[in-house]
Amino acid sequence: MKPLVEYIAQSIASNPDEVRVTEEGDEDRVYVRLQVAPEDKGKVIGRDGRVAQSIRSLLRVAAVKQDVHTVLEIE
Repeated sequence: MKPLVEYIAQSIASNPDEVRVTEEGDEDRVYVRLQVAPEDKGKVIGRDGRVAQSIRSLLRVAAVKQDVHTVLEIE
């Protein structure tokens, strides 16, 4: 999950070096935290949260293959 979110966020961000992704989880749930530069936060979230929802949708598809649930937090 981490490489997927990292790739998408770095593609969107103006400062791809400041993208940080951490992944924590237990048996059936994975928490992915995405940290970006303050000026990139709007780009990653998108208008009305559309970009963030798209990232979450892609994470859900990847999670189904691994039989887990995912939660994306953008900080």
